[in-house]
Amino acid sequence: MVLFCAPMRCLGSWPRLVHCSLFTQKGCTWRRAPWVQSERRMGIVVAVGKVDEAVCEVLDSRQTMQVSVFMDSLLDWNQRMNLTAVTEREAVMERHIMDSLALLPVLETAYGEHSSKTSVEQLKLIDVGTGAGLPGIVFAIARPAWKITLLESLQKRCNFLDYAVERSGLSNVKVVRARAEDGGQDKTHREAYDVAVARAVAEMRVLSELCLPFVRVGGIFVAAKGPSPQEEVESAKKAIGLLGASLLSISNVDSVGPLGQRTAVVCHKRKSTPAKYPRRPGTPSKTPL
Repeated sequence: MVLFCAPMRCLGSWPRLVHCSLFTQKGCTWRRAPWVQSERRMGIVVAVGKVDEAVCEVLDSRQTMQVSVFMDSLLDWNQRMNLTAVTEREAVMERHIMDSLALLPVLETAYGEHSSKTSVEQLKLIDVGTGAGLPGIVFAIARPAWKITLLESLQKRCNFLDYAVERSGLSNVKVVRARAEDGGQDKTHREAYDVAVARAVAEMRVLSELCLPFVRVGGIFVAAKGPSPQEEVESAKKAIGLLGASLLSISNVDSVGPLGQRTAVVCHKRKSTPAKYPRRPGTPSKTPL
């Protein structure tokens, strides 16, 4: 059994496998395994070992190639502009690609249990403050039937996103240049999405005001967070309620960042967001609800 694997944390000749992709005739299956023996070939970790049955994600050969092309584009453009502080290919795989994929089980489970208007196979999703296209482009690759909108305020990043989307051969992605405060008041986008997701670094009170206006009643908002976000989330409960939602869950995801266990905060949109939210550009960050 040959496994093409993502970055590992090495302990001598027996590294701990963080994630791996098993290439079969059916495609590429992302799994976790406790220990494998490995060697490096041309920058890719090739491992032979036993994997357990906890399948996290399945990508076919085309999707696997799309991920590779996206990473190539990201690393190339990152030499000319600030897209990510991560500059090594293996680190991009672990810190960005795998971390994005790890959000999918939490997102799909929460949506399936609490939303019924749209099938989880046909979601309309907006990635607010997408930056380098994370997690939006990764979602678009893994879920080609989803309609993904990438919302970004900086033109130079939008230029990269347009390039990466074209190079990756994605037809289910739209790039929109706008601040979240403006987009959330635009009738084209306001309460127009089944799911809003944010991986941006901002506190939950701010993210809630920037993201929940995009979510239709009955939809969900998923915020990617680091370890132990409970105190931050507790302080945001009032804001979440003002915006028409309630807290559903705080879940660990199958990803570990530099600061520890990664988490996902999920909110359920129960009623329309009052018209005054989001407030004017800059206000949510300066004066959180």
